[in-house]
Amino acid sequence: MENLKKTHLAGQHESLGAKMVDFAGWFMPIEYEGLKKEHEAVRNHSGIFDVSHMGEVEIKGKDAKEYIQNLVTNDVCKLENNQAMYTFMCYPHGGVVDDLLVYKFNENYYYLVINASNIEKDFNWMNDNKKCYNVDIINISNKVSEIAIQGPLSQEILQEICNENLDEIKPFYFRNNINVNGVNALISRTGYTGEDGFEIYCKNEDVESVWVKLLEVGEKNNIKPCGLGCRDTLRFEACLPLYGNELSNKITPLEAGFSFFVKLNKDDFIGKEELLRQKENGLDRKLVGFEIIGKNIARHGYEVSIEDRVIGYVTTGYKSPTLNKCIGLALIDFNYAEIGKEIDIIIRNKKAKAKVINKKFYIKPTLTHV
Repeated sequence: MENLKKTHLAGQHESLGAKMVDFAGWFMPIEYEGLKKEHEAVRNHSGIFDVSHMGEVEIKGKDAKEYIQNLVTNDVCKLENNQAMYTFMCYPHGGVVDDLLVYKFNENYYYLVINASNIEKDFNWMNDNKKCYNVDIINISNKVSEIAIQGPLSQEILQEICNENLDEIKPFYFRNNINVNGVNALISRTGYTGEDGFEIYCKNEDVESVWVKLLEVGEKNNIKPCGLGCRDTLRFEACLPLYGNELSNKITPLEAGFSFFVKLNKDDFIGKEELLRQKENGLDRKLVGFEIIGKNIARHGYEVSIEDRVIGYVTTGYKSPTLNKCIGLALIDFNYAEIGKEIDIIIRNKKAKAKVINKKFYIKPTLTHV
C-alpha cells in the first residue's frame, strides 16, 4: 500500500492501532477497536472520523448560482447564506454522477463537497458543463482536511474547544472562520451517520492538533476514533446512500427513493428531462429495505428473486449493530416492492427467505434535511 494517498492524520491512525486499508486509492482506517464498538459509540456517545479524503471544489463568480442550479437536482435558489444542501449531479440519462453537499457562502461563492472516489470525474464533469457561465471552478481537495464528530455528545465535546455557540448552528447550516483549538476552521452541522454531529474543515497543517484535542477532551464522554467500517453501518441504518451501491451512473435518484432532493419544478438542469419522464411514466425499479428471516447476511450484489425469477439485487446488507437484525437494501422490480412482500435473497447459491420492510431502519427524530 506504499503508493496510496495519505491524509495528514495517517500517522495518528497508525499510532492508535487502526487497521488500515485501501479505500478509493487512500490509506484509510477501517477500524480501531472493532466495528461494533465504534458503531455503538456513535449511537450512544460520540465518535470521530477522519474524512479528509473527501473532495472540495470552490465555485466562484457572478454566475455561480445559475451554474450550480443547472448542475444539480436540488433547488439552490432556496439556500440562505451559510446554509448547506444535499443534492445530486446527474447525467442526461438520469444516472448519478455523484451525490454531494452544496455550501453557500454568498451569491457568488459556493463550496461543493464530493466523494473521494469521484473527485477527478466530478471535477471534469463540472468543467465540461461550464458552458458560458462566468465562474471559476477550483479543486482545493488537496488543501483541505476534514474531521467529522458524530453522536449525541458531539456538541458537548466540540464546544469545549470552540469559540462559537454551537446551539446557533442549526442542522445543515455552517459557520466559517471559527476558532477551534486555536485553528481557523469551517464548522457545519452535517454528517453521514443518522446522528447529530459536526464536520470540521481546516488546513492540512492544522488538522492533527484538532484531532488530538477532540480525543483528549472527549475521553470523559467515551469518545472513540472510528473507521470506515462503522461509517458504512451507521449510514446504512439511517438509509443514507453510498455511491457505487445505492447510487451510480445506472441508478437514478428517483429509483433510489430520493425524490425529495430532485426538484422537477425548477428550471432546466442536467438530467431533468429523463427524471421527469420517469416520474410521469412510473418507475421500473425501486430501492427497498428487507429483513432476512434467519441469520444469513446479504452482501452487495447478491441476487433477489421470487419464484426463481431474478427481480433485482442487494445494494447493501449487514447484521445491524443497533437493531441486531439481518437487514439490507435492494434495488428490485417495482411490482414487488410493497411492504410485507416475501422475497428470496440468493446467498451462496441458496435461497434465504426475506420480506420487504421500511428502508428507514433507524431514525433520529432531530435530524433534518434541506
